Amino acid sequence: MAPLPRISFRRLAGGLLLQATLLGGLYFYFRSLFPDSIQQLNNAFLVAAIFAILGAIFFAFRFSFEGARRLLALERNLGDKSDQLTGQADRLQALLENFHFGVVLVNVDGEVLLANRALQDLFALSPGETQATSLPALLRHYQFVDLWRRATQTAITLSLTAEVPQSKRYVRASVYPLSGNLAGHSLLIFEDVTELRRLETVRRDFVSNVSHELRTPLTSLKALTESLRSGALEEPETAKRFLGHIETEVDALSELVSELLELARIESQRSPVQRAPSNPCKILERGAERLRLQAERAGLTLTVTCAKDLPPILADPPRLEQVLVNLIHNAVKFTPKGGKIDVSAIRKNGAVEFSVKDTGVGISEDNLSRIFERFYKTDPARNKGGTGLGLAITRHLVEAHEGKIGLESKEGLGSRFWFTVPISK
Repeated sequence: MAPLPRISFRRLAGGLLLQATLLGGLYFYFRSLFPDSIQQLNNAFLVAAIFAILGAIFFAFRFSFEGARRLLALERNLGDKSDQLTGQADRLQALLENFHFGVVLVNVDGEVLLANRALQDLFALSPGETQATSLPALLRHYQFVDLWRRATQTAITLSLTAEVPQSKRYVRASVYPLSGNLAGHSLLIFEDVTELRRLETVRRDFVSNVSHELRTPLTSLKALTESLRSGALEEPETAKRFLGHIETEVDALSELVSELLELARIESQRSPVQRAPSNPCKILERGAERLRLQAERAGLTLTVTCAKDLPPILADPPRLEQVLVNLIHNAVKFTPKGGKIDVSAIRKNGAVEFSVKDTGVGISEDNLSRIFERFYKTDPARNKGGTGLGLAITRHLVEAHEGKIGLESKEGLGSRFWFTVPISK
């Protein structure tokens, strides 16, 4: 677009005045020469004056219109640019608000310039606390604030993982010092690593527990074989007793390996449950009968209660029997002689709830939340053998049936394990 011409209004007015003067001079000149034609001169002068005025108006309007047109184009361009910037800002805000990571932008003085919604959840901030203008007041965590200070001083990206007491989460913070037009500013990214931390703890405990469970029988086997080799074979009674111990340890190893393989198959879904409409009472009775003899030998009373009008459930019967066997076996192991074990099934909230209740030693409140973890044992000194995998397998099998499992217990007052299985539709 060509630049607008610079118009001098003084020159324009002077030109119009000059035209009027010339027309006036011509008028008086012809009036003196032709006095009889004065009316015609008047008419001619009037026409000339009208054309002069119209010409001036035309040029003035043209210049004004051109200027207005260019101003409108400029305004339109500025409006488009403003709309683009507004749209980009909206998209950035939407992205930050839907980000699963906490994001904070601060200047060199620690003044908070930007913070997204995820930060509020990670640090359990109240609505008032989210309005904090400084980083220390916003985070309320000295380790992360110190991390920002060190990153700012060294201009190096630094990271740190720490627990946030307010939200009881483990958070990994990374500080990125910025450069260019944002030199002195820092971008802080906060990631919730609570689940990763838990999985790492489970993995570490798993390796430790497997090593321990394998070490104990292997150490025993080595000691027994060395004793036999050292002369116990020459003593039939001693050799027979040692061979019995060896058989017990081998059985323990076999049980451990079998349960590890079973757990691996369930977790990897390589052995999926085959669910079909099944009679819950038959499953309950078959599971209880498999442990009845063991309960009687332990001096316990085992009762089974199941309403005959329970609807069919969507289940894999052998797998659910395995769940019941694990729970009843656990009850037999921790219930003193003369105690009772009640096994029952009732209809509850669109499902059938199975229950195994005992009058045993119970479980302390501190252990309730971890009872279904792999290899977890409530009290090693009181624990009577076992791999610590039975309840973990039980939980996985129930969840494979789209059910839930839980525990109600008080130390010294017995326990009640329960699980649900959806009714077949």
